[in-house]
Amino acid sequence: MIRVAAVIDSPIFLVGLVQTLKNAGMTVTLAFRVADEQLTWTADVALIDINALSPDDGLSYIRKLSGRAGVLVLHDDHVDLDPYMRAGARGAISKRESAENLVSAVWAVAAGNREFPRGKDRQSPSDRPKTAGVPLSGREEQVLHQISRGLTHGQIATKLGISPHTVDTYVKRIRTKLGVGNKAELTRAALLTRAS
Repeated sequence: MIRVAAVIDSPIFLVGLVQTLKNAGMTVTLAFRVADEQLTWTADVALIDINALSPDDGLSYIRKLSGRAGVLVLHDDHVDLDPYMRAGARGAISKRESAENLVSAVWAVAAGNREFPRGKDRQSPSDRPKTAGVPLSGREEQVLHQISRGLTHGQIATKLGISPHTVDTYVKRIRTKLGVGNKAELTRAALLTRAS
């Protein structure tokens, strides 16, 4: 289960965000309206609304948090995100994105990936790999689930009690069955499978 901490400027947005994350099976460990110095969160992902950060020390706050959790920045449109990414944020997403895209971004950041703002160069939800109805074996589904949790092939092998070579074989079969080529596409497919 993914644990999420949130620093959000708008109380109304915060209520909707908490409900969205809970509906997706995530736990919101702490939720704040404004950033404070409590940096001992036990969260996998910290959702930070850049409007809740002070102009003076907002980037240093993200630097501190990025050592403890994956930071996902929430932003209004037309904001320069480079300073936040350089400060250690793993990703950024517009507050105007759908709940589905926000949840997918949280999963991606929790898995150690970088999730960047949507734009013309990003895939739309209809372009994402379809995993529903794909005939994966039980063991392939187990491997795909562990990939969605962000485990390496070696960690998956240990967890499932199989050799790393066997994990590699399962991953090749999964890629073939799902029609994905690289690790990013495989992780995306794993996260989408986990969401359904």
